[in-house]
Amino acid sequence: MVAIENLDIRTVTLGINIGSCSTADPVQTAENVRQKIVREGKGLSEAADRIESRYGIPIVNRRISVSPVGEMIGPAVREDPEVGIRVARAMDNAARELDVDFIGGYSALVDKGMTRASKNLLNTIPEALASTDRVCSSVEVASTRSGINMDAVKESGEIVRETALKTEEDGGIGCAKLGFFSNAPPDNPFMPGAMHGPGNEESSISVAISGPGVVRSVVETTDGEFDKLSEAIKKTSFKMTRAGELIGRKVAEQLGVKFNIVDLSLAPTPAEGDSVALILERMGIDGCGAPGSTAALAMLTDAVKKGGMMATANVGGLSGSFIPVTEDSGMARAVEQGSMNIEKLEAMSSVCSVGLDMVPIPGDTEPETISAVIADECSIGVMNNKTTGIRLIPVPGKQAGESVEFGGLLGESTIMEISEYKSSKFVRRGGRIPAPIHSLKN
Repeated sequence: MVAIENLDIRTVTLGINIGSCSTADPVQTAENVRQKIVREGKGLSEAADRIESRYGIPIVNRRISVSPVGEMIGPAVREDPEVGIRVARAMDNAARELDVDFIGGYSALVDKGMTRASKNLLNTIPEALASTDRVCSSVEVASTRSGINMDAVKESGEIVRETALKTEEDGGIGCAKLGFFSNAPPDNPFMPGAMHGPGNEESSISVAISGPGVVRSVVETTDGEFDKLSEAIKKTSFKMTRAGELIGRKVAEQLGVKFNIVDLSLAPTPAEGDSVALILERMGIDGCGAPGSTAALAMLTDAVKKGGMMATANVGGLSGSFIPVTEDSGMARAVEQGSMNIEKLEAMSSVCSVGLDMVPIPGDTEPETISAVIADECSIGVMNNKTTGIRLIPVPGKQAGESVEFGGLLGESTIMEISEYKSSKFVRRGGRIPAPIHSLKN
């Protein structure tokens, strides 16, 4: 599974609560954040290296997530409206000192409303991402219990557009570090949505497995009806999850912290064969996005979850099937050949556990249109009581049908077409789309 089918641990993520770092002094608050991250994160990369060497399973990324910054900077905002940027740079410095790949948690939870601190954080996201290398940001703008905060959604489109412009020289790459969510999980180890949310330990280790190549091999060698195929995928997911929990527990043991969760998500890479889209095609679909793709993805996601749930009692994060456009070579090929469009991608996101992920769109897309796409995707999460995430990348100077290449794990793709019809009046209504009735369960 490791040598031939690309099984790996996508990330070992150390979550850290930074709530105690808050003071009324912006400079001291930022320094407190840096010091706590360095203190808690010391040895993470070395521990991951040792466990990787001992067990022979690659660990692709070492990451840190912190408790949402938007919940922590309140007192300092009165003294310095740019305290968020100070904290982001402190996080970046700590990540560089610890030699981790990314650090998440520059986040705000605004599904029901915005405090002065969370409003401040939203305003600083474009500059924070443009002036740091490893910081990732996320915003929860909707939830099943609260509905959709359309004021925050409206601002989200503007944030995406401004972030793209501030990182224009790199093709708008700052937007790859920015996600918007409905029902954001508090223990997500994947970037950019990673955060150490409410209810977690002071610090803990979470892991995310990745095995599209392994599952593809199972699909290719399993003939017969879907119930037989589902059973084969479940057995494979069980094995992958066992391996993931073993690695996570061993790293946690080395650091002297609690083990938190295993994220069961199939996370593709641009490497040929390491693709969720290719799994669907091996089931018998000519091109990912063709009729039958949503049903195939639903079956795949369900089988992966069932197998993983039998392997561990510590399931969390997103736990589903990632279908990013640029990061999945099969998905990028489907966009290029025309079998996949953004409307079909949205439909498929209703049965996976992520959403519209790493979707390159024309650079001149209006902020209100971006906001409307975010609202559409959030509504799927709100109505179905599931997590959905949105990572859109307006590529400056590029139009639909042109290609863009980000490099590394971020991959490449053809830029997807967005409807020419506008939704500006809808977005400008503001307020909150109320929660659906099934949220009243308490």
